[in-house]
Amino acid sequence: MAGLMSRASLIVRAKFSKLLNRAENPTETLDYSYEQMLEQLQNVKRGVADVVTSKKRLELQTQKLEQNVVKLETQARQAVAANREDLARQALEKKAVAQQQLQGLDEQVKQLATQQETLIASQQTLETRIEGFRSQKEVLKAQYSAAEAQVRVGEAATGIGRHMADTGMAIQRAKDKTEELQARASAIDELTTSGALEDFTAGDQTQLDRELAQISAGSQVDSELAKLKAEVGAGGGDSKQLAPGGEAEPSEEPAKQ
Repeated sequence: MAGLMSRASLIVRAKFSKLLNRAENPTETLDYSYEQMLEQLQNVKRGVADVVTSKKRLELQTQKLEQNVVKLETQARQAVAANREDLARQALEKKAVAQQQLQGLDEQVKQLATQQETLIASQQTLETRIEGFRSQKEVLKAQYSAAEAQVRVGEAATGIGRHMADTGMAIQRAKDKTEELQARASAIDELTTSGALEDFTAGDQTQLDRELAQISAGSQVDSELAKLKAEVGAGGGDSKQLAPGGEAEPSEEPAKQ
């Protein structure tokens, strides 16, 4: 059961990854990554500002404690001069506490200064990386846009694009239908000429009527041709008769004695 669930999970992740690859736009991804790096840089800058602010606050406390130490030192001297050893002791005790606080503040200030230097170095490194990434990002975006445009032009020129493929298929279908109609028209003309199909535009004539009309027309032509031959023959013997090839036959002259 565990193996089946693991396999199903792998398949789901693979399908999801494939969908993400299809939906991913490299230019948008690069811009988003650049924005994330800028956000990290802003966080580092805020961290540096916070450390510097804390250090300045501790430095102000240090200055106040140093002033208090000097004041307590002066009060202890005054108490000794006035033969008030008890007051001098109190002043010196407060001075010792203030000096201990100063030592603790000094350590904290040093730690904050070290942290500040580390953050500043990280900020500078990050700024250098961001600047390099920005330049590379613009180059990659330009290359991607150029490659995408080249693919679109190539698809349009070769007809392998989806839109161009649909257009090519439509053109091919139009050609096929045109050829089919042309072949059908030729077949109808051939069948009509041969008499296999009747021409309904010829009125009430049937195929028999048309054949009889052709025979009658042929007989009329033969009759007229015979009449012309008779007229030409009656016109005189000097007339030249046409040879079968259409040339005039030479007339026969009597032989000279």
